[in-house]
Amino acid sequence: MSAQPDHAPVTPYAPAPGAPAELRARLRADRRASRWVPAFEHEWATALEQSRQTFSLSALYEVIQVWQTRLASAPAVDAFLDSGRDDSDFLDLQEIRRRRR
Repeated sequence: MSAQPDHAPVTPYAPAPGAPAELRARLRADRRASRWVPAFEHEWATALEQSRQTFSLSALYEVIQVWQTRLASAPAVDAFLDSGRDDSDFLDLQEIRRRRR
């Protein structure tokens, strides 16, 4: 028998207690801080309000996980952009959706 109720999803990812503060410090140290810190803080505030209403930490965990992934992948994105590779064949899904209308 499980101690978890059937309706409560099990969160597969639980960050360390200090993860939000560490993440914010890493974002502030990044060259994109002027854009990323306000975006993170906005997403964090939204997730915090959602958590207050739902009594679930999953929204907060998701924000942390997304931003940790974004920071981890930033060097690869920078390397791609600096390489001068041609990405002109990139499909812009928003543009495709606009054309369908």
